Amino acid sequence: MRETVTGTVTAAAFVLAAALLTGCGGAAEEGKDGGEGGGNAGREPSAAPSQPGKPDTSGPAAEGASHEVTIEVRGEGRTMVMWTLDESKTETVTLPWKRTATITPRGAEKEVGRLVIVTPGTVQGADGMLTAASCTITVDGKKVSDNGGGKIPKPCSYKLK
Repeated sequence: MRETVTGTVTAAAFVLAAALLTGCGGAAEEGKDGGEGGGNAGREPSAAPSQPGKPDTSGPAAEGASHEVTIEVRGEGRTMVMWTLDESKTETVTLPWKRTATITPRGAEKEVGRLVIVTPGTVQGADGMLTAASCTITVDGKKVSDNGGGKIPKPCSYKLK
């Protein structure tokens, strides 16, 4: 009975986290097409000049430095994992599990950051009780977030700039 209740609570937490993350994306893409001009303003040398007061979000100057980001969930068995890295996804995986992507902050992401998150599901501990799986986030080889080996019941998250 306890495993069923814990599983239901875990599933509800994943659904809530997914709903919150879904409502938080897309702001960096807003205004990317430049409004008028069919989306080509600022992309070609012959295009019309950009509007005064609007920052130019095209070209190499609009990109930040690239970072190699690795998210990892440790443990044994299978569990559900939700993450936002190069995409947002939820799936059941076999542990240990790892995913790496190269991320280049663009536009507003250079200032406000881009959220990288991994929410591990539960695994059975040595005492038979369900506990959060261990998660870590590494940026350019440096660990920037962990959940204390599963002792902290929060997802691992980091704002990449």
